[in-house]
Amino acid sequence: MTGMAANIPEVVAEIRERFEAYEKALIDKDVAVLDNTFWNSPHTIRYALHENGYGFDAIHAHRVARPPGPGIKERRRRLEILTLGRDIAVVNLEFAVRGRDLTGRQSQTWVRFPDLGWKVVAAHVSTVDDEPLW
Repeated sequence: MTGMAANIPEVVAEIRERFEAYEKALIDKDVAVLDNTFWNSPHTIRYALHENGYGFDAIHAHRVARPPGPGIKERRRRLEILTLGRDIAVVNLEFAVRGRDLTGRQSQTWVRFPDLGWKVVAAHVSTVDDEPLW
């Protein structure tokens, strides 16, 4: 794949900065920052614990209704950032769920648009019981 070098340091730094700004905006309920993080498109998807956000408008409606505060994340366990080239990134976070014996997982797919900059085009938040099924 030409031009798809993995984890160019300055690209990783850009994504990390945007991811951290998004995480802070979740706690502060800064809807403007939250909205600006996601691609304003009917194609954008965000699956969360209590949301199946199909399209930017549905995601925005959930943001407005959500209370501010730290949410379900008690502490981070592992953050992985993979960038491919200068315009694609995937962020994966594993975290301890506040007050529960569960592991949370969060993923975001980021794309750098020529006219918009970095935007999340797909996101997913879920939990998994720490006990294996088999």
